[in-house]
Amino acid sequence: MMDSPIPPNPTDAELLIASDCPHCPAVLEALGRLLKEGLIGRLLVTNIAVHPAAATAAGTRSVPWMRIGPFELTGTHTPAELREWAQYAASGSGMNAYLAYLLEQHQLGRSVELVRQDPPLLHDLLPLLGDLQTPMAVRIGIGALFEELQDSGLLSDIVDELGALTRAAEPQVRADACHYLGLTGSRAAADYVHPLLNDADAEVREIASETLPLLGIS
Repeated sequence: MMDSPIPPNPTDAELLIASDCPHCPAVLEALGRLLKEGLIGRLLVTNIAVHPAAATAAGTRSVPWMRIGPFELTGTHTPAELREWAQYAASGSGMNAYLAYLLEQHQLGRSVELVRQDPPLLHDLLPLLGDLQTPMAVRIGIGALFEELQDSGLLSDIVDELGALTRAAEPQVRADACHYLGLTGSRAAADYVHPLLNDADAEVREIASETLPLLGIS
């Protein structure tokens, strides 16, 4: 079998473990394999039982905790998942997947921070809203994120994409899109909300009637 080519920009990684952690050995082994392959260029491993300040610096109380390039991850992860994060980091991609991961892990504060730093990430969330197969934790997290950004002005950039979701076949998608249009504060959103007053679904109609006043439409 031929060796996998070393990526042009291998990422560095950091791992925090503890002596009594049952999941740490497997994560350490998986990251060590990526280090040997060259997908990770350097791996710093710290036992927080010996150096507890490392956990404080990382802002974590649980292990295994790892940073792979820009991605901070906690808990157990399969070798395939760790490889994927390392590949994302090496290619400079994957922030949309990381944002979805944070939302699923209920890390709302970190998610808001990322979007404020990189507003175009919002556009990557719209396909997740339009797909009812998206895990419920992620869908709820997206709603919480939008609510946190309600007064930021950033949501005005996704009015047209939310508007497109108001024409989705699934009533739940139409209802969610209508509600989030109300959070944008953009009068342009009213053009998408008005037709929903006559939607076939009663819940969608109700949300539309509640949303228009939020947009300054009586």
